[in-house]
Amino acid sequence: MKTMISVISTRHDRNGFDCGSIALNTFLKTTAQQHMKKGISRTFVLTESEDSTAIMGFYTLCACETVTERMPKQYAKKYPRKIPAAKLARLAVDKKYQGRGYGAILLVDSLKRLVTVSKNLGIVAYFVDAKDDNAASFYKHFGFIPLPDAPHELFLPLPTIEAAFS
Repeated sequence: MKTMISVISTRHDRNGFDCGSIALNTFLKTTAQQHMKKGISRTFVLTESEDSTAIMGFYTLCACETVTERMPKQYAKKYPRKIPAAKLARLAVDKKYQGRGYGAILLVDSLKRLVTVSKNLGIVAYFVDAKDDNAASFYKHFGFIPLPDAPHELFLPLPTIEAAFS
């Protein structure tokens, strides 16, 4: 199947999406488009083709700032107290497509976009808040590192991401 990832638009069928999480479904249906217009975040959707309106999965990116004291010491010592970063605010796959690797496709696409953005904007790391142990395990598989005081909050240093695509 030749899939496509693009910026969400009004042509996408947000009401037909169900990942099993009320919060994520609601965000996609009622908030994602508003946040795009206000410049708060960007949501990207996975569809079966360029012409398809059915959303197989999505992710949302936003900028963030964090304090280095929350990071493991070997990373924190390299930076000032506050650092600019990016955040994977949401990632979800429709129940019909779960377990087929589409979450990984979405994550890798987000990492590629982050590398592109980092060439024009200071970003030290990529953060994500995993909703549970299974989600945390998914991100750890891709090299994300849990914060010492919050195992469901993870990050990936930008040099690690850049190395993966070089």
